[in-house]
Amino acid sequence: MVNTVLGLISPDQLGKTLVHEHIIYGYAGWYADNTIAPFDREATVKASLDTMEELKTYGVETFVDVTPNDSGRDATLLKEISEKSGMNIICCTGLYTEAEGAPAYFKFRSTIPIFDVVNEIQEMFVKEITQGVGTTGVKAGVIKVGTGHGCISAHEERVLKAAARAQKETGVPIITHTEAGTMGPEQADVLISEGADPKRIMIGHAGGSADLKYHTAILEKGVYLAFDRLGIDMPPAMSDALRMACIIGLIGIGYANRLMMSHDSIVRWLGRPMEIVALIMPNWHPRYVFKDIIPALKEAGVTDDKIDMIMIDNPRRLFAGE
Repeated sequence: MVNTVLGLISPDQLGKTLVHEHIIYGYAGWYADNTIAPFDREATVKASLDTMEELKTYGVETFVDVTPNDSGRDATLLKEISEKSGMNIICCTGLYTEAEGAPAYFKFRSTIPIFDVVNEIQEMFVKEITQGVGTTGVKAGVIKVGTGHGCISAHEERVLKAAARAQKETGVPIITHTEAGTMGPEQADVLISEGADPKRIMIGHAGGSADLKYHTAILEKGVYLAFDRLGIDMPPAMSDALRMACIIGLIGIGYANRLMMSHDSIVRWLGRPMEIVALIMPNWHPRYVFKDIIPALKEAGVTDDKIDMIMIDNPRRLFAGE
């Protein structure tokens, strides 16, 4: 069964799924600017409901919100939006990268020998999955972790180990952030070595690299691979044309049953407005896969069956552990 913000559902009830998105997101420390840019809950709910209605026109039934604990996650907000929209929403428990999350608390505790920080983080993850986030009653349905560019720091390794142990204990999937097409295989190795089930791991942001050797090195671990930043299109470093070429290539060599697509989009930023993002990246919104990417893939010869596999079957299998 799958924890949504409104309770348990079967993996078969997930339907068409966006596996890596955000309702709200804030870089650690956004709250220090609260005097200038306080959180507007009413406007956020309205914008989110508009987004969910648009997604429903494309047949989307499930929205996985992977905002970690240290990046502005709000379980009660997600519950309200799910109740009002009818969209399945899954929230996460997790910690972001050392560089862009809020690692100071657990890093400090790790310097005190009597504290087992891996165990502490595991305990936090498990409680939020099995009992709920704080006093909200909302249970997390995925674990979100991440690593920085070109290395896994000691803090990030502790988080990965805790996630693996929590996944082994609870059975919920792990969804990861990778930076600029690095550390995907290494993430998988750490997670699997700590007992995580590869069939319940999705290594994220594969489109940070256009190297098929990198992609297949991850897939050979038996995990899922997500091209989940579609719309962040800033060639040559980040190119949706290259991402689609990689997706088509990986489908062609037999990996369609291990791929997923999403956007990593943000409905509302915490802190000061970020309108400039839409000007720089006009396609970075959670409808883009359906409006532009899927039609382009079909034009290139990808069949409807393969598209359904990526958008429906593979998310179901990730949550079912298949």
